[in-house]
This record gives sequence, structure tokens and C-alpha cells, in this order.
Amino acid sequence: MTHIFKGAALAALLAASPALAQDQTLRMATIAPSLGQAITMATFANIVNDNLDGITIEVAGGGAATLHQLEVGRGNLDFAMTSPTIYALMSNGRAMYQNQPDAIEASENVSLLMWFPYGQYHYTVRGGSDIEVLDDIEGATVFIGPQGGGAYNAASRWIEASTGLVVGEDYEAISANWQTGFQAFLDGNIDMYVNGCLDPCQQFIQFSETEPLRFIGPESTEGEAVDQFLGNFSYLEEIPADAYANQTNTAPVWSHNTAVGIGVRTDLDDETVYQITRAFWENLEQVTSDAPWASAISIDYAVQSLAGMPIHPGARRYYEEVGAL
Repeated sequence: MTHIFKGAALAALLAASPALAQDQTLRMATIAPSLGQAITMATFANIVNDNLDGITIEVAGGGAATLHQLEVGRGNLDFAMTSPTIYALMSNGRAMYQNQPDAIEASENVSLLMWFPYGQYHYTVRGGSDIEVLDDIEGATVFIGPQGGGAYNAASRWIEASTGLVVGEDYEAISANWQTGFQAFLDGNIDMYVNGCLDPCQQFIQFSETEPLRFIGPESTEGEAVDQFLGNFSYLEEIPADAYANQTNTAPVWSHNTAVGIGVRTDLDDETVYQITRAFWENLEQVTSDAPWASAISIDYAVQSLAGMPIHPGARRYYEEVGAL
């Protein structure tokens, strides 16, 4: 199901020009609107809409970031969530892009506007579960993200790298979208639920209101396979023991985190992207909530060089003006 964050429909993009065109409606797609990354992107759009005349960014939530990124490259969307991993896969025509003959060419029309932290991957079981570490999920039924998506790819590779367990062979991963996967966990139909987010996450707040939960990690986060998984794009990060009132962990749990970002059409004119980038960063202080992403975001993080993904020339102009590049 597709949810609209702002506006009733996605309007056609007006023709770009060297100067900032007036009354442009730009299209942004992101993942399920209940997820933290989608909330970050929707807030980005709202800040721009509130502070930049002549620009409206309409945000549609739902679907997979891997597909959205391809549609940006094809020119059917203006912005979408990206990540170093899925950009690298698309630019090399690998994994979920191997059957998309235009993937490599389309990747040339995808640039970066900014990176922000995805959040630690939370491998979650009920507080009374006999699954105490990831190594115990052999024979279990789990949700690790929508199949074909970047989260599913990352979670299954982490489990294999840290425990040796292979999805579809040693444990079953249900095929579901984010909403259905969470509901399956709420209903007790699966043994483990995985969601990457910055604490506190709405899903775990909701669950822990009625039941205890436990976050689990592997017995060991060391070894060559783990080092290869982390590579240049991911890093180890702890989930604190006291993040939720009904959390049974007595000590922090090691997991992994990575960067995600806002990808933009490379052929969206430079002036438009410059003004959008400036409008966001110069008005970020208007976010007055306690949203966890607001304290985690920084301009230094935003301009990292990852996966060889180029920063859009319009965004680069702003980052150079403020000394971030």
C-alpha cells in the first residue's frame, strides 16, 4: 500500500532551467512511512517545503528502496532513499539488479544529496523466548525485511557472517512487507523481528507497552567473515540495555549500522538542488521534537565519500560554500 505524506498525488515535474524554476513539484519515494528513515526523509521534505518558495516535494511512502533508486535513475522519480550497498549493486548490475538491463546506465543518473545514519539493526525476540543469541535461530521463523530489499540483504548477510546460518536453509524468513512483518511479530506468528532504526523506535515502544522484549546479537562479532561483511560501508554499534522500559537485556548488545541517504536525479538542475540543500541545512533547527534522527544527523556525516557515489553538483556547491567539502 502506498501512503502519501504530503499532497494528494505525484505531479509531473516541470521543465528544468539554469535558474530555479518556479512552482516545481518534485517527487520523493521512500520506504514504509512508519519507519524512522522514512520519517527523516519526510521531515526533510517538509523543511524544504516550508522554507523554499516555488518548490513542493511530495513524498510517497511504501515499497522497496532498491526499486525506488532504479526509478530515480530512469527519471521517473526525483528523490529516493539510497545506501552505499544498493548504489554499489546497481552501478555494477548485481544482486537484485542483475535482471535489470538498464541498471548500470540508470545508476549514472543517481547522485547523492546527503547521508544520514540508518540506525542499528535490532534483532528482536520476546522477553521469554529461549532464543538468547542469533546463533540460536536455527529452525526459527523470522522477519528480516521485505525480500529483495536492502534490509533483507543486509540482515541475512550479517546472520550468515556472524553465525554461519543461511537464510532458507537453516532458518525461514517470511515474505512480507514492513507492516505485515511487524504485525506477524505482534501476533506471535514469528520468532524474531528485525528493524534498523535509531532508538527509541516506534515499533519497539509499541511492542514493549504490553510485552517484554529482548535484543540479541551473535555469540561473536569477530572473524574474517564479519570483517568482510562490514567492509567500508557498515560498522559495529551497540544497542543500549535501557532503551525501552520493558526491555530484558541487562547489558548492551552489539549489532551493525550503516549509512543511508537521499539520492537525487543527476539531471535535476543544479540550482534547484543547491537551493533545496541550503533550505534544509539552514532551517534544520526548526525540528524541535525529540526525534532520535535529529540529534544523529550532521553535515560531516552527510558528505562522506561512500561507494563512489557522486554528490550532486548543486549539493556540492552548498557543501563547499560552508566548508564541509
